[in-house]
Amino acid sequence: QVQVVESGGGSVQAGESLRLSCKASRMILSSFSSTAVEWHRQAPGKQREMVAEITSGRVTRYLDSVKGRFTISRDNGKRTVALQMNSLKSEDTAVYYCHIRTQNYWGQGTQVTVSS
Repeated sequence: QVQVVESGGGSVQAGESLRLSCKASRMILSSFSSTAVEWHRQAPGKQREMVAEITSGRVTRYLDSVKGRFTISRDNGKRTVALQMNSLKSEDTAVYYCHIRTQNYWGQGTQVTVSS
């Protein structure tokens, strides 16, 4: 059974950085490498929104508010997708979730809190 686990969240000051990691355990390489992977976030009282995605061909797309600050990348051999978050702002505070698109797998989320 595939498990999707996020890690790397925490509490930081505005302007600092965090690196989130998403690992799809027990997912076969061909399945992982052929699917897009997304990072979503949900702040208290707000709808979940997609922050970044990376396709199987490594094409990336970002939410406008994080462009130039966040970078998504993948390592198919390790079944991982990272989200490097720089110049964090208080409005980035949310629970961040990883989504394996084709199979519709979700992780449990990791909390990111940014204090101004």
